[in-house]
Amino acid sequence: MSDLIAALGLALAIEGLLLASFPDAMKRAMMEAAASPRDRMRLVGIVSAVVGVIVVWAARRLAS
Repeated sequence: MSDLIAALGLALAIEGLLLASFPDAMKRAMMEAAASPRDRMRLVGIVSAVVGVIVVWAARRLAS
């Protein structure tokens, strides 16, 4: 459970850094995402989740 909380904190920190560093680009990206079709957003979400699981699995495998 502590790994999940650490991962969520890291995701928030990275998102915060991006928003603080590139506010205009992030605003444009959010507007483009909002205008995207639902099916495309769903596909991007699934691919992102799968890539995230693979990254966590690889990091844990390399750490042990």
